[in-house]
Parts: sequence; C-alpha cells; structure tokens
Amino acid sequence: MTEPPAESFRLSQLIYDTRYRSLTIQVVAFILIMAGLVWLANNTVQNLQALGKDFNFGFLGSRAGYDINQRLVEYTNDSTHARAALVGILNTLLVAFVGCIIATVVGVIAGVLRLSNNWIVARLMAVYVEGFRNIPTLLWILIVFAIMTEATPQPRDFRGEDAEASMILFDTVAITNRGVYTPAPVWGDGALTLVAVFLASLVGIWAFRRYARKRQEQTGDILPVFWISLGLFFIPSIIFYFILGRPVTLEYPELTGFNFSGGTHLRSSFIALTLALALYTGAFIAENVRSGILAVSRGQTEAAFALGLRPNRTMNLVILPQALRVIIPPLISQYLNLTKNSSLAIAVGYMDVRSTLGGITINQTGRELEGMLLLGLFYLVTSLIISAVMNVYNASIKLKER
Repeated sequence: MTEPPAESFRLSQLIYDTRYRSLTIQVVAFILIMAGLVWLANNTVQNLQALGKDFNFGFLGSRAGYDINQRLVEYTNDSTHARAALVGILNTLLVAFVGCIIATVVGVIAGVLRLSNNWIVARLMAVYVEGFRNIPTLLWILIVFAIMTEATPQPRDFRGEDAEASMILFDTVAITNRGVYTPAPVWGDGALTLVAVFLASLVGIWAFRRYARKRQEQTGDILPVFWISLGLFFIPSIIFYFILGRPVTLEYPELTGFNFSGGTHLRSSFIALTLALALYTGAFIAENVRSGILAVSRGQTEAAFALGLRPNRTMNLVILPQALRVIIPPLISQYLNLTKNSSLAIAVGYMDVRSTLGGITINQTGRELEGMLLLGLFYLVTSLIISAVMNVYNASIKLKER
C-alpha cells in the first residue's frame, strides 16, 4: 500500500477550512484595528496642525512654576513638569498603598464579624457595610475632610498653661485642623546597618512561617508562629539599636509661632482621602470576605469542631484557606477601584498625579492631549501591575488537588 498524495494548500482553505478559519479572522481583525488606530493618529495630527499645534513631550522639561504642598521627594517651583508629575505619581501611589492595607484589614474584620453569632456586632457591621456602600465615594471624602478640619483644634489652642487642647501619646503627636504632626526619624551613623537587620528579621519571619506551615502539613504539629514572629520582629532590631549606639533618634513636633514645626506632617487632605477610600473600599471587601466564607460548606466547620479545633483555628486553618479562592478575584477589582478613585483627591486639595500632570501642567502648557495620554498610561500600567501581582498571589494560594 502506498500513502495518498498530500493535498496542496489552497487559498479557499483560509475561509472554509476550520483549521485556518480562526487564524484568518484574528489576522483580519488585527489589521482592521491597527488601520483604525493609524487613521485616528493621523487625523489627530492633522487637526493639531490645523490649530497650529504639534505633538511632542518637550513640555516635560520646562519649568513647572507651581508649588506642591505634600511631597515625598525634593521639589520646588523651579523644578520641571516631569519632576512635578513624579511627585504627583508618588503621592498617588502612597494613597493607594496605605489605602489598600487599611481597606484589607477593615474589610476582613468586618466581613468575619458580619457572620458573628452576637446580634449587636453583626448588625453594627451590617450598618457599616450598607452605609458606606450606598453613599458615593466623593461624599465620604468630603465628610471625613470636614471632620478633620472642623472638629479638630487649631494649633493656637495648644498654647499656654490654659490650653484648650493637648498633644497625645506622651506629648509626641498633635492632631490639628491642619493635619497630624508625628515624630520623624533622624538617621545617624549605623542607621543602614540597623535597617539591614530589620529587613533580615522580616526575611527570617517569612522563612520561619513557611517552615512552620510545611511542618504542620507533614506532622500536624503547630508551632507558636505568632509569638516567635513577634520576637523576630522586635528583638534583633532592639539589640542592634543599643549595640550600634542608638543610630536612629526621633524629632518631635513643637509649637513655634502659629504652627507646629519639626516631625512629620500628615496633611488633613491626605488623611481624609486615604481614610475615606479605605473605609469605602473596606465595605465592599467585607462583602467579598463574607461571601467567600459562606461559599465553604458548613460541613467543613462541623468536621473541624468534631476534631477538637477551636473556632479561631478553624477559621485560620480550614475556612479561610478555602474561602480565599472566592475572595481574591473580586479583591483585585477593589484594589484597582481604590487606586483609580484616588483621582478624586482634587476635591480636598491633595496634589496627586491628577492634580499635577492632569491639572496644573495641562493648564499651563496647553498640552492636554499629551498630558491625558501620559495620565491614562500611568493608571493603565499601575492597574496592570496590581492585577499581575494579585494574580500571582491567587495562583500561589489556589487549592492543589491531589
């Protein structure tokens, strides 16, 4: 027997042959999309030329000429627009990072407490969740900002023996209508060594917790993870702090003139924006946590109780590991929403990237197209990074079937 001759390729197979049809459709769709983008870009350039404008990003190197009240890096009004955009980006990332941490802690606690057998606790958490979820974010930002500016004392109220207000935490923290003043670290000789010891302690905590989890899976023995981790977190740093001769000191805020000086100044706009976004997003996370816990079969809890596990260990070892596969995917969306909602910072005067690059810079330079493209690119890249990191974490905690 001889093999039949191989069939030659025909162009009609690109349409009628199922082996090539999907590829043909994708190629045609890609070509049409790229042609549409080229036409859109060409049309934009022609319209700009008709208005006497060109398309370039040279404005980023020109002098900004405006001040930014809160910044994490050095900046003056003589800095460039690129520097101003960097300050705004860092301010946005700061709000997103701190807000996501607070929202996660609040959301997990509220979600677990909503399932409490205590009627009062469950109802209070229900009021919090429903109250924050059904009122727009902007209103909560304005409400918290109003509380920070109207319900707190002025700096002059801290002056004199008959002062109407006083500092807290052993006179180290001052809460005023201009913000919160806290002690600031002053780095001296040996500070880098102390920081290295602290980072090594964090690595040690991670390695120990990983070892404890593997040992528990293999033998069933439960090590005192919390107390050992707490000791690794504090003890090495404290020991080296005194060995190195106290390389880090604190600068405390003091009332001088009409305001406090020294220390770290957390402005009311930053606190109001971060706290409002965290509480608002935490209400949604609480519902995600509650739904994830309810998705776990009731029999899992009953089986854990039958084995003699206490309720807290049942939650940590049995319920939450199975609930995370339901909690993590919507949690990613909440982190993205919090990051994008930080663009509402302009309502309370917080200088984020929307206020710097997407606001003042565009108004001064007239480069609205370039500015908005850069602003959209920043939010796009940030969202993709957050999504990628959370997807990696989601894959790592996914249940592994035998």
